[in-house]
Amino acid sequence: MCQKRAIFKPMTDEERQALKLKCGGSWKLVLRFLKAGEVCTRREKSQAIAGPGHSIAVTVKGAVYTFGANNLGQLGLGTTEEEPRPQPIRSLQGIRIIQACAGVARTMLISDAGQVYAFGKDSFGEAENGAVGTKHVTTPQLVESLKDIFVVQAAIGNFFSAVLSREGRVYTFSWGDECKLGHQTEATDIEPRPLLGALANIPVVQIAAGYCYLLALACEPSGMSVYSVGCGLGGKLGHGTRTDEKYPRLIEQFRTLHLQPMVVAAGAWHAAVVGRDGRVCTWGWGRYGCLGHGNEDCESVPKVVEALSHAKAVHVATGDYTTFVVSDDGDVYSFGCGESSSLGHNAVDAQGNRQANVLSPELVTSLKHQVSEPIVQISLTNSIYWNAHTFALTESGKLYAFGAGDKGQLGTRLPANQPEQCKPVRVDVDLS
Repeated sequence: MCQKRAIFKPMTDEERQALKLKCGGSWKLVLRFLKAGEVCTRREKSQAIAGPGHSIAVTVKGAVYTFGANNLGQLGLGTTEEEPRPQPIRSLQGIRIIQACAGVARTMLISDAGQVYAFGKDSFGEAENGAVGTKHVTTPQLVESLKDIFVVQAAIGNFFSAVLSREGRVYTFSWGDECKLGHQTEATDIEPRPLLGALANIPVVQIAAGYCYLLALACEPSGMSVYSVGCGLGGKLGHGTRTDEKYPRLIEQFRTLHLQPMVVAAGAWHAAVVGRDGRVCTWGWGRYGCLGHGNEDCESVPKVVEALSHAKAVHVATGDYTTFVVSDDGDVYSFGCGESSSLGHNAVDAQGNRQANVLSPELVTSLKHQVSEPIVQISLTNSIYWNAHTFALTESGKLYAFGAGDKGQLGTRLPANQPEQCKPVRVDVDLS
């Protein structure tokens, strides 16, 4: 059964035995590790990424379409002109992409051969509004420093980027001040550094990058667990404190809750997890109600979102003070900052006033009315410097968008006096 998994097939016997040892010594544990990674990252399935001002869509066959802001070549089309409609990256013809991620003016793509392609802002980590790293790349370029690592996932934070290897090891670039990620590097450093400490010998199946911290979903013989590292302001590392963590530290609260984490999501300032039993936990900054607990309080350890007890969640997505949850029947719930239309609710009332923030999960009825099939993935902008937009992907590969569209990031050109789209619109791209 392991040999049927795409990332396992090309491994040598020596690599397979090393993975078996790292997973706990049995092929059953190896299979659990492989399947867990497929579930939480939509590996080799269609996917959509709502980046800061620009968007990425990947088809089942691995073709890539990009659209939106392109001031530094982050669309990979060989130009720096905005694109209001999905355009294929023709230079990737013959290369199958299995995963994508987006940061401010930067894009990273992972191929089925484990290679990483990057374009846009030529830096692996710097403040989004900083002056460092003015170089840019307008077409996908192979990241040479990763050519000897078989990569299966990438994540882009504000000060750093991270990649996950086929064997479950995490590597990070830059933001290496010793009190942050346990190594000393510069913002423009292009050498991957292994994330040491507790995760040195524990296989990781998913990584998620927030503004200044990283979450790792690990597959241990005793079950699934979550580790966090980086900046602890607001309690977003989940350890009951607001202190930074130099090395990855186990979030112990999930054992107290008897919850097996299956999917992790790192928003700019808050985080979320979906458990095997369908419960959702959130923690970190609670501003605008983004934790879904009916208030704006911070939570320094994971707390179950009781308002979702009637639904069994299978997917969660987090952004800048916003959260989306997808249930097993394809319904979508959202909560958090109500200042934009990215939550999918009516952003403006009949008098033209902005709606209040959504402090508890609400069903996104606009999706339910407009989309006739289950939603399987939600992606929303995770940046404090950009107006947010949201994607909803259906089982058959239909893509719907709403929220900010001033740069063409919705895949359609809005009227000059309409900077955002309140109701979901179909994006003219087939991801099946």
